[in-house]
Amino acid sequence: MGESKSFSGQPVLSQILDVIPSAIINAANRKHQSNRYYKRLPLRVHLVSLLYGVFSYCNGLRELCEGLLACEGKLSHLGLDKAPARSTISDANNKRSYQVFETIYYGLVRQYHSFISDSRLKGLSIRNLKIIDSTTIQLFSELLRGVGRNRLDGGRKKGGIKVHAMLDAFSGVTEFVRMTEAREHDRKFLYHLKLAANSWLVFDKAYNVYHQFAKWTTQKVWFVTRMKGNADFHVTKVLVDKTRKKNVKGVLKEQYITVGVKQNGKEVERLKLKRITFKTDEGKVYVFITNNFTLPASQIATIYKNRWMIELLFKQIKQNFPLRYFWGESPNAVKMQVYCVLIAQLLMVVIRKKAATKKSFANMITVIRLHLTSYVGLMEFIKDTYKAWRKTHDASIAFSP
Repeated sequence: MGESKSFSGQPVLSQILDVIPSAIINAANRKHQSNRYYKRLPLRVHLVSLLYGVFSYCNGLRELCEGLLACEGKLSHLGLDKAPARSTISDANNKRSYQVFETIYYGLVRQYHSFISDSRLKGLSIRNLKIIDSTTIQLFSELLRGVGRNRLDGGRKKGGIKVHAMLDAFSGVTEFVRMTEAREHDRKFLYHLKLAANSWLVFDKAYNVYHQFAKWTTQKVWFVTRMKGNADFHVTKVLVDKTRKKNVKGVLKEQYITVGVKQNGKEVERLKLKRITFKTDEGKVYVFITNNFTLPASQIATIYKNRWMIELLFKQIKQNFPLRYFWGESPNAVKMQVYCVLIAQLLMVVIRKKAATKKSFANMITVIRLHLTSYVGLMEFIKDTYKAWRKTHDASIAFSP
């Protein structure tokens, strides 16, 4: 009797990990000589183990290692014949460089960028839109210095790691990440960005650095942000002014302005910008600035609206993956876990696109978490979970002796 197409030869977790091409793992291993400097736990087994912990939402290393026992014999083709000991994974988390996982992540971004990217975003006429922001993850130690005032009771302030990210708006994944102590100011992230001409950036007021704006203008890199309430500027031309009219929504005022660019405390030039006052349908008023003078003011406001996408990314990561507790106490282990979470988020974006499912991100993660070791076709399972499970269950009964 022929084999039923309802059966999957590998569990769900294995099918997820198969989305990672072996060439990317091997290239990262060669680049960093990862297995040469740490031989007790091969890179592939280390990656599989940590991604299991991410997808199963393990809050501790003991929980992760005991959970891996359920995978023994099911992930042999990925190199995991036997669950690693807790001490082995702990040692690897501290000694193997997190940069290996960083390289794997960026390799996956390059591999799937064109596949997961949408050709256009609603209401936008531009391409190559990037969104930048940061999120802080609190640590239960002074491993990385936290932000804020010292505790009034004299106790130690908890540490924190700040994840600075640049999101590609058309693919929905992070293209560039930098991790620092929580106390580092957001604006320093701007100095690490490498942007092509005619790129667009969206960010909030925390990144207002005029000398960087001047540099981008020279490079034809365009930005949209909100203006600080205490900003010092001079109006050179008023293009639109509807502030005296009643019940007006949308663009209220459009102006050309100049701001002072300083070096070592002295003004060295005046930078020309466009200032837009915009009123939403809900009655909220925002003031935007941009260095682009070609797009209409209404389009500039629409571009800024897409900043919510990076907030959604941070929400997806924090709510659906284990970032409250870490599987190591060194900065290296913490960064390694963050990159594994980013890898998992990217894999979910790819799988969601392949399955063409309408499931929410959170619902898809929950379903996968509950069935990591189930033998069911992943894409069919994601698209219609109930139907796929019943089909597989009925087939298993039919083939049982």
